[in-house]
Amino acid sequence: MAVDMAALVADLAAESAELTAMLAPLAPADWDRPTPADGWAIRDQVSHLAYFDQTATMAATDPDRFRAEAATLKARGAVFADAVAADHRHLAPGDLLDWLGRAREEYLRTFAALDPATRLPWYGPPMSAASSVTARLMETWAHGQDIADSLGVTRPATARLRHIAHLGVVTRDFGFMLHGQPVPTAPVRVELTAPDASTWTWGPPEASDLVEGDALDFCLLVTQRRHRLDTGLRTSGPVAAAWLEVAQAFAGPPGPGRAPLRGGGDD
Repeated sequence: MAVDMAALVADLAAESAELTAMLAPLAPADWDRPTPADGWAIRDQVSHLAYFDQTATMAATDPDRFRAEAATLKARGAVFADAVAADHRHLAPGDLLDWLGRAREEYLRTFAALDPATRLPWYGPPMSAASSVTARLMETWAHGQDIADSLGVTRPATARLRHIAHLGVVTRDFGFMLHGQPVPTAPVRVELTAPDASTWTWGPPEASDLVEGDALDFCLLVTQRRHRLDTGLRTSGPVAAAWLEVAQAFAGPPGPGRAPLRGGGDD
């Protein structure tokens, strides 16, 4: 099915607006609140998004420069995202918010004009322009979740979660490879309850391995914002169970995940 790039970009714009609405009222001291990401304050979550929005635009407009700058950044170590955060901790909250707004606006404008199939370099394998927008939406939602958790805010689930859930499904093999495990050949059926109570599905109905539960829980798991024990996700079959232990929808080295907050979940 052809990708509707305009609709995808519009969903990213809507996710961006929700994040900005959460950040705009904050007092300067709030920007130094710790978030669930170890060592990161709210300011670091924002600089992360702004920086990688900026480099994603560079990947589309000046790929040779992007490759050179990406190589320099990756040379700083596997956790180069921490280096980006450290580099920008001197910025004032107003400057960070302005930077995020400018970087996201330029990204949206640039990608709205691209063919969704255009191949672009990235810090891992190259990706399509459509995949880049989906990844930026996932990053915005996931880092926004860290900020919301820091502030004690509960955000409403929206239909935009489908993009994140889809990314979580298609990166199944990536999770196994990141952990040095063989990629299973058995298919997995995924059945998730959407925010409007409809059902989102992936994989063949006859698959013996199954993941089922709430779409929000699945998105929190694959972005490593919640431990599996803090979700209501259920699995049948060994491949489905093993997948949820290594699931990772974002690029980079294996994420540390989050410690469980409480018991729960069952197979």
